[in-house]
Amino acid sequence: MGPLTWWSRIREARRRVLIEDALKHLHACEWRGHRATIDSLAGAIGIPSRAVVRLCQHIEAQGWLRSTAGGVCLTPDGTRMALQVIRAHRLWERYLADEARMPLTSIHAVADRREHRRTPRDIQALEAAMGYPTTDPHGDPIPTADGRLPDPASKPLTEWPTDVPAVIVHLEDEPAAVFSQLAAEGLRPGQRIKVIEADAARIVFADDRETYTLAPIIAANVFVGPAAPITTLPFVTPLTTLKRGQDAIVHELDDTLRGFTRRRLLDLGLTPGAVVTSQYTGFLGDPTAYRVRGSLIALRRDQAQRVLIRPAGSSEQRHG
Repeated sequence: MGPLTWWSRIREARRRVLIEDALKHLHACEWRGHRATIDSLAGAIGIPSRAVVRLCQHIEAQGWLRSTAGGVCLTPDGTRMALQVIRAHRLWERYLADEARMPLTSIHAVADRREHRRTPRDIQALEAAMGYPTTDPHGDPIPTADGRLPDPASKPLTEWPTDVPAVIVHLEDEPAAVFSQLAAEGLRPGQRIKVIEADAARIVFADDRETYTLAPIIAANVFVGPAAPITTLPFVTPLTTLKRGQDAIVHELDDTLRGFTRRRLLDLGLTPGAVVTSQYTGFLGDPTAYRVRGSLIALRRDQAQRVLIRPAGSSEQRHG
């Protein structure tokens, strides 16, 4: 490959990244109910406004956007292209959080880079390996292969009434400083909560273990929806409740546990009916060692929380 060919490929790859980032920004604006502008695109993709104008002219020539009096917007073909990028991004975020065990505050930037280096076949294989997840770690829906993007009903925590059970549907990951605070609090999509107190100064809410207090400007980045009735059997609890030296029976793995992590836990012997014993906990309280099927395994708290157990004296006991 000659220098001119190499340089041409580099330029084409860079332009592809800019185009895909622009399409993603346009879709994000329309998802929130407003139009993108040249200035908002310049800020989102990090190039001067004059370069954005030239980029938009190129994208418009491809038939992916059109200019209007109020800004620029996607065409149907542009929406399909944007959803492909968003699909890749959110699947990578799911992989980085669940399988690579990266901190939630770091996955967005890494997924931003990886989303551009994929083929549809690569993304389909990644999705299948993870068990076809429907949401990313922030709770955003993952577009399907055929371009459908569900719109889950939710509202900011600041608008939720007190004493009404809710479930966290989505944690807004921008601005990054706000998301870092939410992550530090341990909040996560799927968490059942109830607002206890709300005023102009603070929002106080709780789950079944902790009480949280957030300023309204931070709580507005937590989106919630109605909580479904609890159908879990009263004697079924997470593995984390097992005391040192106690035995229990594996009831099932949480339905939200999918992909590589689910298969790993099954391979370790945590199948329904297996006897599991808590042996000891690490010096800092994590991980905990469990004995199952004659082997000693170590699980982090977030993994053990998703293994559901029942008392060892249960009439349904089956020894593994």
